[in-house]
Amino acid sequence: MSYRCLTRHIACAIGVFLTLSVILPSAHAADKKPDLRSGPDSWVGDLTPITTADWSRDRAAHLLERAGFGGTPEDVDRVAAMTPHAAVRWLVEFQKIKNDHLPPFDESGIFDPPVEPFPKSRVDAVRLARAHGEVMGVKVKPGGDRPLQPVVNRFFYWLRADYLEIRRAGQWWAQRMLTTKRPLEEKLALFWHGHFATSDDKVRDYRKLVQQLALFHTHANGNFRDLLIGVAKDPAMLVYLDAGENVKGNPNENFGREILELFTMGVGNYRETDIREAARAFTGWTNDSLKFVVKPELHDDGEKTFLGRRGTFDGVEVIDIILEQDVTARFIAGKLYRYFVREDPSPELVTRLGNVLKENKYAIAPLLTTLFLSRDFYSPPSYGTQIKNPVHLVVSTYRKLGLTEIPGIPDFNSTTRDLGQELFHPPNVAGWEGGRSWITPALLLQRGNVARDVMFPDAANFQPPDQRMPDTNREVAVKIAQGYDITKATIEGDGNATADNSMSNSMSMFNMMADADEDFNTRYGSTQGWLEAFRRVKPIPRHTAQLNLARIVNKARLHNTTEVVDYFLARFLRVPLAEEDRQGLIDFLTKELGSEQIQPAETYVEEPLRLLVHLIMSTPEYQLG
Repeated sequence: MSYRCLTRHIACAIGVFLTLSVILPSAHAADKKPDLRSGPDSWVGDLTPITTADWSRDRAAHLLERAGFGGTPEDVDRVAAMTPHAAVRWLVEFQKIKNDHLPPFDESGIFDPPVEPFPKSRVDAVRLARAHGEVMGVKVKPGGDRPLQPVVNRFFYWLRADYLEIRRAGQWWAQRMLTTKRPLEEKLALFWHGHFATSDDKVRDYRKLVQQLALFHTHANGNFRDLLIGVAKDPAMLVYLDAGENVKGNPNENFGREILELFTMGVGNYRETDIREAARAFTGWTNDSLKFVVKPELHDDGEKTFLGRRGTFDGVEVIDIILEQDVTARFIAGKLYRYFVREDPSPELVTRLGNVLKENKYAIAPLLTTLFLSRDFYSPPSYGTQIKNPVHLVVSTYRKLGLTEIPGIPDFNSTTRDLGQELFHPPNVAGWEGGRSWITPALLLQRGNVARDVMFPDAANFQPPDQRMPDTNREVAVKIAQGYDITKATIEGDGNATADNSMSNSMSMFNMMADADEDFNTRYGSTQGWLEAFRRVKPIPRHTAQLNLARIVNKARLHNTTEVVDYFLARFLRVPLAEEDRQGLIDFLTKELGSEQIQPAETYVEEPLRLLVHLIMSTPEYQLG
């Protein structure tokens, strides 16, 4: 079968995948595999721990996929050699494992203290500058042209510099996920990042987001109460949910609503009056840069009625009342279950898991131990049915390839963003929807393109997104470098009006004439912001994945195309491929090599192997973990 025919076959499979939404392992001949895969149907909903007799290499791979980001065959072998209890203990009790090879985030040194508090908009920056003669540490010019230009330049500089630095932070976190010795720690941090969703689009301060991530790492498998209080006092969350506007006499309900609706109890388990009273309890909670502070004069210490309780509650006391509710334990346990196990737990199972969480005073580790050891975790509906989120898909791809560094080509942040998930940029306070939302026809094809970009990176035409400004700004920069003055450099269009562009050019001329009398030029400020940011922010290293599939085949002592295909299918797929598809891959590789034997083709085997792996990674089955 040719590469083109196989690609068409994959496209047909994608259509089936979209119709069925998920591929059940039982749809394939899993019982022909000698290694134990999912357990019997009777295991569904059963929290009884599995025994050593129930353990297998394939179940070890399932555990690594869900409680981490998968692994190489050597990683799986290591876990399979343990007992199930020892394997789960190794994953869950990760504080016992040294992880000091992971470096801290290497900041570019771009932050200047006077930039805080950062204006909400360019309009706000100009208003403050006019009112006070200075903002963000920049004074208004006493005379000359465009006296507010330095202010506008500084505003755009910080926007651009923070944008570039948070991308570096995303690359750094991905590197942690790839090389950590504590995979569950990173998987949990990613979970909490989606649960307590906070976006740099609004926070606009990479330092606060990196600090919040440290909070998630610290409390990842710890006590939910400690984490919840930490988040309520976290500067990134305080900025994101407008804590500065939550003051005595005029409470802002953003955090009061979200802590009930999204962070602890879920919709329908509280009243609107509870939201308002919770907001009052958190009044005066704010931040001084990276520090949490309470301003007593802004805190409402009056009596409140919250979830049926009366008192002069503050934020911590409100949190404790929330945690007393059984529904809170069920809500958190259910969300962790859906993240690590499957989408549709029964109400009875969620109640039992909530009891586990509450009986352990909201310690997360005992709940995770219960989940990962349970028969339910290895039952058919829980096995190979979870659609990988984009970050997991990309990191696990690199991990299963045996890489030790996240490549700069393709760009990690752009890749996951195009698939629907960018670190430090959840879409809203509810986080990523997950599940089937990760799969659309366009996104499935894009996932195949990700595999192509890993196997066949186009380094010659790659343009680093952290070193390229938008075209409109680039045009301004080029004109300034050519000696144009600011007014002429920022005119849109080339001045040669036609019937089609006369209106556009008229508007450009109008803008030029108006701007000549203004205090600043926005397009120039935006361009200068980019240029200054590029000068000060460290670039992300750019190199392609250092792959050598031929070496992998040689190390595994594979002799023919059947062995090679079966090896890579086992290495990359959690769901067995249909026999027809498997045979198609064998035929394809045999034709590409011109032989069923590997040895005669050893001098040119690398590219056919990359084509093979690209095809495997483009299958619907590869999207499931």
